[in-house]
Amino acid sequence: MKKRIRLRTLLFGGVMTLLFLILISRIYFVQVVEGAKYFELAKKRWSAAEEIVAKRGTIADRDGNVLAMDTITYNVSVNPKVINEEGLTEDIIDGLHEILGISKEELRKNVTAKKEDGTYVVNREMRKGGWQIDKTVADKIRAFREELSKEKKVTGVGIDLAESLKRYYPRKTSAAQLVGYLDRDGAAMTGIEASFNKQLTGTNGFIKYEKDGKRVQLAEGEVEFQPAKNGQNVNLTIDSEIQHYVEEALQEIVKEYAPKSATAIAADPNTMEILAMANTPQYDPNEFWKNNSNSYNHAIKSLYEPGSTFKIVTLAAAVEEGVFNPDEMYKSGQIKIKGIPRPIRDIKREGWGTISFLDGLKYSSNVAFVKLGYERLGEQKLRDYYTNFGFGQKTGIQLGSELSGSIRFQYASEIANATFGQGVSVTPIQQVAAVAAVANGGKLLQPQIVKSITDPTTKTTKTIEPKVVRQVISEETSRKVGEYLEQVVSDQDKGTGKNAYIEGYRVAGKTGTAQKVINNEYSATKFVVSFIGYAPVDNPKIVVYIVVDEPNDPLVGGGKVAAPAFKQIVLKSLRKMGVAPNYPTDTNDLKKEVSITVPELTKLQVAQAKAELKAKGMTFELVGNGKTVLQQIPAGGSSAHPTQKIYLITEQREKLAIPDLKGVSLRDALEITSLIGIRLIPDGEGFVVSQKEETLNNVRVLKVTLAPPLSKDGEQDAADQGSDSEAAIKEGDSDDPQTDESGGAGSAAGKGEGEAADSNANTNATGE
Repeated sequence: MKKRIRLRTLLFGGVMTLLFLILISRIYFVQVVEGAKYFELAKKRWSAAEEIVAKRGTIADRDGNVLAMDTITYNVSVNPKVINEEGLTEDIIDGLHEILGISKEELRKNVTAKKEDGTYVVNREMRKGGWQIDKTVADKIRAFREELSKEKKVTGVGIDLAESLKRYYPRKTSAAQLVGYLDRDGAAMTGIEASFNKQLTGTNGFIKYEKDGKRVQLAEGEVEFQPAKNGQNVNLTIDSEIQHYVEEALQEIVKEYAPKSATAIAADPNTMEILAMANTPQYDPNEFWKNNSNSYNHAIKSLYEPGSTFKIVTLAAAVEEGVFNPDEMYKSGQIKIKGIPRPIRDIKREGWGTISFLDGLKYSSNVAFVKLGYERLGEQKLRDYYTNFGFGQKTGIQLGSELSGSIRFQYASEIANATFGQGVSVTPIQQVAAVAAVANGGKLLQPQIVKSITDPTTKTTKTIEPKVVRQVISEETSRKVGEYLEQVVSDQDKGTGKNAYIEGYRVAGKTGTAQKVINNEYSATKFVVSFIGYAPVDNPKIVVYIVVDEPNDPLVGGGKVAAPAFKQIVLKSLRKMGVAPNYPTDTNDLKKEVSITVPELTKLQVAQAKAELKAKGMTFELVGNGKTVLQQIPAGGSSAHPTQKIYLITEQREKLAIPDLKGVSLRDALEITSLIGIRLIPDGEGFVVSQKEETLNNVRVLKVTLAPPLSKDGEQDAADQGSDSEAAIKEGDSDDPQTDESGGAGSAAGKGEGEAADSNANTNATGE
């Protein structure tokens, strides 16, 4: 018996010892061998991590006006488990339907969502209609949530709001194709948003800390913190006011001619900084899903046959090579090229008789340019000049998906047609860069759309400098071509660009009308019309190109459709820039087309008055430091030339300082000095060129010197230049496109159409 008890005791003791050894071994294994592993697992259980979302960089214009920014938004989610446990299903559906506008069917599907095992889910995101809502809507949801909680006497109603960031475009449609947009998932799709996505995108940060069982941070726990790095801020070269002028002009074209699309680019020819870039139809990037097909930027992505605007390049080459004599005579109408069965014709089939080459430029004679380009320059020189001017290659503008176009000619017909812009395909930005080179002294510059990039973390700014690609013509050639192109605009009898004439300013330009290629044939009813030019000729400040695809009237040309828009944009832009007229305007004839009505500004706040004048593109000067306009010169409701400066008087006369009167007429100078209580002593006639305040017999006086404007050679030439200023702008478009049996007037490849029709389809006359 004792032996059996002893055996049982030994057996039990052995088993216990074995179990104890196993336990010790396991503890050793867990705490020593794999201690580090389990320690890390434990740390994960008592640690928490939060992501710190970085802000995307802003996009602004050259003056810092924001075009794209991140803004706080809210995402709605529901808790079906809580909603159904508290019996709030119908209340939640009705409330959110009223606030968010989501259908009740969609809401019911979300608030009654279940798992596979039949239990309700605890979180359901309202991505359709409840995602990225603004603060006003979020406040309504908060109010509804609190009201429902009190009414039903429950702690939570199962509606959650979470903050997030949303891309916002405060200027809506303005420069939309240029700026681009982000999709619902935050992916950059087009424009600057896509091209500079790397710079704009920030790096998210995080914070990791240890917590107790109640998820409260431990006071002495480890903390790991990585701050978010916000994206860089991009400032564009765009001037928002000039952008507004351009978009306003395009909308007037759309209203009158209902084109398929219209595009305009304004640039500084001396730097090739883009001052404005606009397209129609427009779209709002805040609601891109409604019409994102309109986000296409024709300025860099569409190819067109340019028509007669391309003659500027042929002219520049001819002048540079010394084969253009403006006084040389030739027979217009048509020209026969060896190997081409049909003659190349002018837009006016019978021509204008025997005329000078300068008149041929004014009339936009195709025959003149075939003689200059095909007969005198020849294939190789033409090809070299077109290539040097940047055609057939990308300009290098900092935007994605730019097309290169093509300059391909081999046969006699193709070479001849290329001289007047037929059979070649170009982008609008290429046209602007080439004409800017003609305007600025012969330098081809790379177009710039970004002015600077700023890193908000390091506070450093990288400024983008102008980049010269090559010298394509001499400064002397540039000057001569500018003078020739000026006559295309200033000659109100012969000039096809007469509707671009701006009284007081020297304007150079060229019209274009080209038939489109439809199914490999030139259409007789569908055209692309355009105008390109710059001002002032002697010191260019702006170059503008306008191209209109398929206006609804096949009988209108670039001179009728695009030239008036050019005039409107350039006049307002020059006033905005403070560029003085080249010569005085006829102030006695205020019924001219270029006169405007001065708005009534008295009693308005200064900020409001300034905004109204800026919107109208009028220059002004504040006289005094007050906050309200007490008086204005000229008076509200009066007629004035658009270049007239408006003086805003904001203080009583005894407090006023003498403003800068340079450039104003004697009449306005007398009115201003009378207003501020100082005697004016004028010397000379014309406009104020200098002023000096003195005391005469204890009386404060202002002596001013007046003079007529000077010519380029320094001689007074008011009489000569006045002949231009007195020429009223005449109605009509003498260069309306006409077609003949041979098919017509150049062509245009629209969006995505890069190639011209085959050589058998070519013929001759561009519309202008």
